[in-house]
Amino acid sequence: MKLEGLKVIDLSSFLPGPYLTMALADHGAQVVKIEMPGEGDAGRHIGLPDGGYGVFFRNLNRGKQSIVLNLKSPAGRKALLGLCAEADVFVESFRPGVMQRLGIDYEQVCAVNPRIVYCSVSAFGQDGDYAGRPAHDLAVVALSGVLSITLGEDGAPTVPGIPVADLLSGLHGLTGVLMALLRRETTGQGDYIDIAMLDSMASACANITGPTFAQGRQPVAKHERTTGGSAFYRLYKTRDGRHLAIAGQEVKFVRTLMSAIGRDDLVPLVLSGPGPHQQPVTDVLQTEIGARSLTECEGWLSGMDVCFGAVRTLPEAFADAHLVARGMLLRDADGRPHIGSPIRFMREPARIDLKPPALGEHNPLHDMPQGGAAD
Repeated sequence: MKLEGLKVIDLSSFLPGPYLTMALADHGAQVVKIEMPGEGDAGRHIGLPDGGYGVFFRNLNRGKQSIVLNLKSPAGRKALLGLCAEADVFVESFRPGVMQRLGIDYEQVCAVNPRIVYCSVSAFGQDGDYAGRPAHDLAVVALSGVLSITLGEDGAPTVPGIPVADLLSGLHGLTGVLMALLRRETTGQGDYIDIAMLDSMASACANITGPTFAQGRQPVAKHERTTGGSAFYRLYKTRDGRHLAIAGQEVKFVRTLMSAIGRDDLVPLVLSGPGPHQQPVTDVLQTEIGARSLTECEGWLSGMDVCFGAVRTLPEAFADAHLVARGMLLRDADGRPHIGSPIRFMREPARIDLKPPALGEHNPLHDMPQGGAAD
């Protein structure tokens, strides 16, 4: 596998850091998860249990090792620095200042291992006005402005279905770690990476900032190209109460579908850009889709070269034969489901260890002090 021989020290919890380090573990890295005495990673206690571990925890921590250390004690810090001396990557997700107070910030770790790549993932980054402020995903998404254009039918902001700031920051952290490791091959020197969830959200706004950057105004979500202003990029209700996404605005897709329903006359409304003038197109498409069940819509549209997708439930999505064929639904020896790796190599593919670690499972019998709880 691509990352065999790479050793990672993981002090992260919840979602962004563990998502980052799980990708490394899936592709061969040895990931040593450092957990606090007592409860360990808070992710161990989130959500529904299944087979001895919570689904949340196993989805983010499979294939890792777990060592319990009390980082408030000198012995615990010494043990951690000893592990760092032989490591390639260090990932932490504490609030800025915590690592320095514990004596395991980048300067301390770099002193014992100049080659280490040290990645800090936090809500707002290591500097700036918000640096010391606590936050989880939803607050960061709100501050980024993205919630202001993520609106329900009532026009009010609605909670996204997945924690986008958590996931984006984990992916940016993964990218930064791999870039630093590549550069280390030339310089022999590691680096420090400061990943902020808010920065990650800002960087993801590339396709929605036209009105703001060009005209200094808030986008009107229901009039913009990808947030409700296009008849060919929105949701429609089917006869059986399900929903279908039409999601391709290129000229060829518009012409194909409008021709199929005998309304070529409406094509110019779509091609003149998003906005309220597309309402007649939306009405026509709703009539056509609303006259069919979701299954009938899928059969009807499958015969055309158009972009569409049924709004599936999660059980439906993970039962999809395409996802299964792509290896995105895996089952362990007990038949329990797991999410596969989306990073597919032709050579050296992932060999995923589906087992999450028990708390402290990999503590040596000696020389690894645990002690009381740390925060």
